[in-house]
Amino acid sequence: MHTFGKRPFLPLLIAALIFVFIVGCSNQEEAASTEEAGSGSASNEESTEESTEASSEESASYPITVEHAFGETVIEEKPERVATIQWGNQDVALALGVEPVGFSAANFGVQDDSGLLPWTKEKLDELGVEDPNVFQDTDGLDFEAISDSNPDVILAAYSGITQEDYDLLSEIAPVVAYPEAAWATSWREQVTMNAKGMGMEAEGQQLIEDTEAMVQEKVAEYPQIEGKQVVWTNFSADDLSQMHIYTPADSRVKFLEELGMTVPESVTDMIEDPESYSLNLSSENAQALYDADILVGYGNQELLETLQADPLLGEIPAIERGSVVFIESDSPIVAAGTPTPLSTSYTIDEYLQMIGDAVDKAAE
Repeated sequence: MHTFGKRPFLPLLIAALIFVFIVGCSNQEEAASTEEAGSGSASNEESTEESTEASSEESASYPITVEHAFGETVIEEKPERVATIQWGNQDVALALGVEPVGFSAANFGVQDDSGLLPWTKEKLDELGVEDPNVFQDTDGLDFEAISDSNPDVILAAYSGITQEDYDLLSEIAPVVAYPEAAWATSWREQVTMNAKGMGMEAEGQQLIEDTEAMVQEKVAEYPQIEGKQVVWTNFSADDLSQMHIYTPADSRVKFLEELGMTVPESVTDMIEDPESYSLNLSSENAQALYDADILVGYGNQELLETLQADPLLGEIPAIERGSVVFIESDSPIVAAGTPTPLSTSYTIDEYLQMIGDAVDKAAE
């Protein structure tokens, strides 16, 4: 009988024990490695969050200094209570998700006695604001009401406040005034300065970029507008002896230029003060408007017919052919000429349609 030799038992036992020990150590090391990796990942996440928070705090480090037409305003810490005065500044705060503790009533284009334009009301509703504190100051600033709102900062980047107004307001809270001249702030400057005053400069820049992208997308639907010459001119049926023209320093005209149009040199050559937002001309200077492809202004069809019948103004080509955008006073779009991000998104479709129709008439 063939017999197989037996292996000694003790060496086998020792080998088995060594194997179990090695496997156990390996598993412990793997578990430890996994735990360390998880701990490292959590640590990295915490580090990233801390870094983001630190970066955010650094971007809005205080004190903040805002330069403007009256000098400098220093804001020592992030304002919790934001008040705004005069035109459209509340829309910037609202667009950035901030409810003003008080703001000025709109003084034209309003459909009721609320002092609220539809885009402002829409945003207030979105933010759940049911009873906004509206300063009824269309006939002059209500300093008492502004003071009673107990603001930490007062936003007035688009406004017409005087040095005296600024000094009085500064006794209430730090004031963010316009950059150079009254009523000549572009919507971008308005967003930039007001956002900085709230400690939200990065958010303000994003709002500008989002608004620009929206405008570019809408304008692309009206290629006929590009390069056309435009003059914003206001006429009065009660006095046809003169014209009131907004200059390129005015936000209304700046926005038309943003849409791709230009102001004729025949008009710009007559502007003596480049910082002035308006120019008054005698109707005897009607030829200054001859190069305009279209005119934009406040009015209606009845006013256009009156102008067409006038021996001087009726000779202006844009008036003669009816390539005029007249915005009626009882329409909210009357207030969209001085744009804010909220008003622009609310009215741009209607506004571009009106401009496009007027340009089409100029091409007939």
